[in-house]
Amino acid sequence: MHTLQANPSGTRSIEVCDEHLETIRRYALFNNLVDSTGIINEPVLDKLKLNIRSLIASQAEDSKDLLDLCIDVIYHRNMKAFGLQQLVKLYEEWASTPSLHTEENAE
Repeated sequence: MHTLQANPSGTRSIEVCDEHLETIRRYALFNNLVDSTGIINEPVLDKLKLNIRSLIASQAEDSKDLLDLCIDVIYHRNMKAFGLQQLVKLYEEWASTPSLHTEENAE
């Protein structure tokens, strides 16, 4: 379990588990999300929300993993642009160490 700082002062946080990060990877949710400026702001968060809604609506199969990600992280009451920026950083760190999370999933 990972704890994201959801605001600059550190008074709000969001819990993220490896399953959420795996869902982000499975659906490539962060690919082409941020434009060339690299700035993560509220419109980027809105774009992510719309992308996920579209994925859920277009799937014929169960999308429980996406729904869990939405409920627990993306639509969390503390999620703002700063929190999304922290989530992207966490995901990049998590994705750069594949041996750690593949070993955890194998157990």
